[in-house]
Amino acid sequence: MSGRPGRIKSNRKIRYPTTDYEKIFHPRTLAIVGVSAEESGVGFGTGMLKSIMAMGFEGKIYPVNPKGGNISGMEIFKRVEDIPEKIDFAVIAVTARHVPDALEACRKKGAVGAEILSSGFGEIGTEEGKALEKQLQQTAARGIRVIGPNCFGIYCPASGLTMLPGPDLSRISGPVAFLAQSGGMAIDLAHAGNYLGIRFSKMVSFGNGADLRESELLHYLADDPETQVISMYIEGIKDGEAFFLAIKEAASKKPVIVFKGGLSIAGQRSVASHTASMGGSRVIWQSILKQAGAVQVHDSEELAQANLAFSLLPKRSFNSISIIGGGGAIGVTACDTAEQYGIDVPPLPARLQDRIGNYLPKPGSSAINPVDVANPYVSPQNLKEVLLTAAEDQRIELQILDSLLYHYKPLAKMFGKPITEITPYKELARAVRDVVDQTGKPAIAVLPNPRRGSDDMDIMELVALTRQEYVHLGIPVFDELHDAIRAIDHINTYYGGRK
Repeated sequence: MSGRPGRIKSNRKIRYPTTDYEKIFHPRTLAIVGVSAEESGVGFGTGMLKSIMAMGFEGKIYPVNPKGGNISGMEIFKRVEDIPEKIDFAVIAVTARHVPDALEACRKKGAVGAEILSSGFGEIGTEEGKALEKQLQQTAARGIRVIGPNCFGIYCPASGLTMLPGPDLSRISGPVAFLAQSGGMAIDLAHAGNYLGIRFSKMVSFGNGADLRESELLHYLADDPETQVISMYIEGIKDGEAFFLAIKEAASKKPVIVFKGGLSIAGQRSVASHTASMGGSRVIWQSILKQAGAVQVHDSEELAQANLAFSLLPKRSFNSISIIGGGGAIGVTACDTAEQYGIDVPPLPARLQDRIGNYLPKPGSSAINPVDVANPYVSPQNLKEVLLTAAEDQRIELQILDSLLYHYKPLAKMFGKPITEITPYKELARAVRDVVDQTGKPAIAVLPNPRRGSDDMDIMELVALTRQEYVHLGIPVFDELHDAIRAIDHINTYYGGRK
């Protein structure tokens, strides 16, 4: 993608091959080519076999290795052709030069798709690597879809497929799909999602993207009923027009969040050596994503935060908010941040301020909005009343509660009790959920924690447990107010832009 940014217009119709995605994401029979009979083996094939077994995959698994043998109580077949039934999907993890033959054998055995974990193809820049990748494309054209090569594969919680190395990913399905040219980015987001409360429908690390890649997967996910939010990490694309049409179509139906890598000069060099793709200009990408109606993020944390917000908050914009908790300076900086993103933090009416003041300690508190509670030990019941009262202002569309739970540590020491015992974090999460249910106005929790040293592991545990309580009740949690407000801005950009 190069040249001057401008409006893209096209009447081109993209015809994608008919693909049995059900068998790719929910296979009943799975071949894993490249395992080892050595139980202690750490190769990709053996690792994937053990990971899929640990995930509880319920279909049939057929390990393949020319040496044969047994692994985990299963026979290792010497050839794909020896498997006693047709296979739906295959995982291929053998040396690059053996991959084309393995892929062809899987195609003949009935597989509708295969993920190729092996590297040594176009990404290494040699003529041999490029030729091998061309062979994969030729085989794919004969009737098998290829994910990869040089990838971590598929994670699908519903079926128990997992990417490498992911034996401990969540089996709880959710609304977020993620497409990535980076296996590391994919597995990191999968683990982060488990902690943050992001639940995935499908995740695909497609590496070099020799066959099945971003545009076609976008086209599929746009109509996938299991997916409500699509997110992507991409480094480069091969067909700019097809990508634009696909992302525009998808973004017209559901949020599409894009983290584009390789926008710097140095980053473009890294992209070429990572997945043999072309990176492209920063200005052009910003223009294209804006035209398509997609949401652009700029790092992995922002990507995760946007996924969290879109998956747990209602499908509409929030232009006016209340901020409750924290301290005076926190409120000031929150207002500055909100204004930066065009979000209003209006002063509450005097009558509501008077009522809120009855639930706050004096002196030091302020009920204007942001509501400065002045004391980190205000009870969950009082905070609930503050939130309920602020919600009576018809202008308020969303509420943020900023809780400085780390202040409970000195209190815990004074009373000689664990911080998790003395902090009413469960009651706090329940109170916020009750407010949302009673008012119909969504809420966000913010749990900042500047204390992360080795002496503060108990605070980190408390924050993790509190996050878990909130997420279980459907309340998104952010570490900092800035992160929460930025995520709201992404929602406003998408839903406001659609209007």
